[in-house]
Amino acid sequence: MITIKSQRELRYMRDAGRVVAGVLGELSRAIKPGVTTAELDRLAEDFILARGARPAFKGLYGFPASICTSVNEQVVHGIPGLRKLESGDIISIDVGAEINGYYGDGAATFPVGVVSPEAEKLMAVAEEALYEGIRFARQGNRLSDISHAVQSYVEKHGFSVVREYVGHGIGRSMHEEPQVPNFGKPGRGPRLKAGMTLAIEPMVNAGTHEVRTLGDNWTVVTRDSSLSAHFEHTVAITDGEPEILTRL
Repeated sequence: MITIKSQRELRYMRDAGRVVAGVLGELSRAIKPGVTTAELDRLAEDFILARGARPAFKGLYGFPASICTSVNEQVVHGIPGLRKLESGDIISIDVGAEINGYYGDGAATFPVGVVSPEAEKLMAVAEEALYEGIRFARQGNRLSDISHAVQSYVEKHGFSVVREYVGHGIGRSMHEEPQVPNFGKPGRGPRLKAGMTLAIEPMVNAGTHEVRTLGDNWTVVTRDSSLSAHFEHTVAITDGEPEILTRL
């Protein structure tokens, strides 16, 4: 069942969204060659706790950390650890926060030092694809209008969207109905209504859309070892423009 949020619930989700946005801003300044992904995780957890929120990912389905850190060919669900970032890497950070019983979820991909032109283009296209999708997150549209916009933009620029992992509804739970794929034909799925809240999150690969999961049973990588980028916002459907809840 897709839930419609009240104005009070949306206020709580804005609070959670601001924490998520703040974490990503804090980490963007900390990412540099030599930093370990575990250090980024500790920084994120401290930031979340200091604002009276809870790291939503820690313990979720058994995940062991407060953020997902996915480097280069890693698509999503990378586990923070002793890996040191190197100049030329790209790192996708996915973070969730819960406050007052409501959730925010966001992600972004960052360059480490100087990266290749291909990596720069991949990150730019993935981020813009997110905003292309958000443009269609309007009352009266169909859910797949978002999906189609993301896929069309990504493929127009020669990249591919991951099929196996999708966006989702969000609110009192991190993952609610509906699923929000990043691919598909327009004009399908439920009609969007004011009060719906969606986590829209394109995962964009430089090569094939196919992925596989590593032996840790968490880290998802591109099957052809090409680079991947991930961007995400929590968005509220309104009676006008979509409201991005995970933007400062």
